[in-house]
Amino acid sequence: MAFTVQSDRKYAASHEWARPEGDLIVVGISDYAQHELGDVVYVDLPDPGEHFGQNEVFGASESVKAVADLNMPAGGEVVEINNALVDHPETVNADPYGEGWMIKIRPDNPADLDELMDADAYQQFINEL
Repeated sequence: MAFTVQSDRKYAASHEWARPEGDLIVVGISDYAQHELGDVVYVDLPDPGEHFGQNEVFGASESVKAVADLNMPAGGEVVEINNALVDHPETVNADPYGEGWMIKIRPDNPADLDELMDADAYQQFINEL
């Protein structure tokens, strides 16, 4: 099956994506991740102001099949969460790269993104799964 991978962001092996937006980073889960989860019924997101290190768990997405941890692709402070996901978690399935974004962070070190996969590397990674 072919999954959408967008070239304007970086990807973690745990299937989160990170897209720079000014001095912030927008974070969500990949098309592959939402497909593997199935129908997302609940998203547990942190409060703005919370701080997490790179690769630390910042929340969870729950589907009818499983609960998956959400990991920080870059260390930093959560400055905004996507409140729309509280009432409409299915948005993660419908638009994982757009309206289904999860958090915005102010990174401690923007170079953390250099450790993530680009779109081509992530496509190769999921093809091998």
